[in-house]
Amino acid sequence: MIRTEFAAAINQICSERGITPEVVLETIKTALLAAYRKDYGAVAEDLEVQLDRETGEAKILQEGKDVTPVGFGRIAAQTAKQVILQKIREAEKEAILDDFKNKVGNLVSGMVQRFEDKNVILDIGRTTGVMPPQEQVGGEYYRLNQRLKVLIKEIKKTNRGYEIILSRADRELVKRLFEIEVPEVHSGAVEIKVISREPGSRSKIAVFSNREGVDPIGSCVGQKGVRVQAVTQELFNEKIDIVSYSDDPQKFIAASLSPARVVEIKIKRSNKEAKVFVNEDQLSLAIGKEGQNVRLAARLTGWKIDIKGYKEKKESKETKKGEETETQTKKLEIAGISKRVVTLLNKEGIKSLKDLKQKKESLQMIKGLGKKSLEEITKALGS
Repeated sequence: MIRTEFAAAINQICSERGITPEVVLETIKTALLAAYRKDYGAVAEDLEVQLDRETGEAKILQEGKDVTPVGFGRIAAQTAKQVILQKIREAEKEAILDDFKNKVGNLVSGMVQRFEDKNVILDIGRTTGVMPPQEQVGGEYYRLNQRLKVLIKEIKKTNRGYEIILSRADRELVKRLFEIEVPEVHSGAVEIKVISREPGSRSKIAVFSNREGVDPIGSCVGQKGVRVQAVTQELFNEKIDIVSYSDDPQKFIAASLSPARVVEIKIKRSNKEAKVFVNEDQLSLAIGKEGQNVRLAARLTGWKIDIKGYKEKKESKETKKGEETETQTKKLEIAGISKRVVTLLNKEGIKSLKDLKQKKESLQMIKGLGKKSLEEITKALGS
C-alpha cells in the first residue's frame, strides 16, 4: 500500500507538471540532503542519499555507512517541503518553456490577464506571455479578460528569467490567420510569398500557386469575401490587399500597386528602381493616403517605386541605358519585331499588333523600313 501511494504520488506530480520521475526523485534527494545538513551539520561531500523509488524509503549514507537518525523521515519532510515545491516549480517552468520553444512563430489564443506598466500579460494556457509595447498595435485597446489571437514571437531572457514574447504587430500574424481561414494556404496549395504591413492600418500580401485550377487570390478572398473578412475582423478592421506574386518584377510591381491600374513601368535592375506611370485619375490611388499604398508596395516588392502621371511620361526623356519598358512596344518586340523596327513603327503611331494590321498596306511608305524589316513584320503578323 505504501509503495502504491508513493508511486502514485510521483506519477501524479509528473503528469500534472509535465516533468519526468527522475527530476522529481532527484529533487527529493537534494531536499533530504539540505534537511540533514541543516540539523546535523554534516559536510555535503561525505553524504549520499538512497531513495527507494517504489516505497519512498530514504537513507542517509556517510562514506557508505547508514547514519539516518531515528524519526528523520518526519523531520526531513517538514524541512524539505518548500525546497521540493520550489524545485518542482522550476522544473515545470523549464518544461513549459521547452514546449513553447517549439511553438515560436505559431498562433495561440490568449486572454488578457493583467497589465504591468505598458506590458500586456496574457494567459496562454499552461503559462503567461508578455506583449510589450512594440508588439502591440496602435489603435487597439486591450481590456481584462479579452480574448486575442497572438503570435508567439520569441522566448527572451530577461532580468526576471525567461519570458514568452507575444505579438499582435508582427506581419507573420497575418500569414497565420490566413492559414486558419484558408484551407488552400494551410495545405500549401496557395503560398503566401511576401507580406508588407503597417499594423492596425493596412497590409499587402502576395500570393502564388503552381497548382492547376487553383486561383490564389480567389482562394484567399473566399466566396463573397468571407475569408478575408474573417482575417480583417480579427485584426480589428485592418485593410488587406491581396495581390498576385510574380518573378517578373514588372508584373509584380504593377500588381503590388493594386487597386490602382498601371499604364507603363520602366525598371532599372542595377539599383532596383522602378518608374511607374498611371493615368491622372489613378495617381492619388496609386500613391495612397500619405503615401501608404506605394510605401507598402515598395516593401512588398523590394523595389524603389516612383509614381508619375501618364502625361509626365510623354514629356520624359527616352529610356536610359539599362532600363526596360513594358508597353505595347514590348508586345511588338515579343511578337518577333526588332527594337529598331519597333522604334520606327512607334514614331508612326503604331504601338500594337492591332495598329500594325490596320496600317499594313501603308508600311512601305515608312522611311527606314527596308525589305528585311517588312519581311520581319509580315512574319510577326502571321501572313
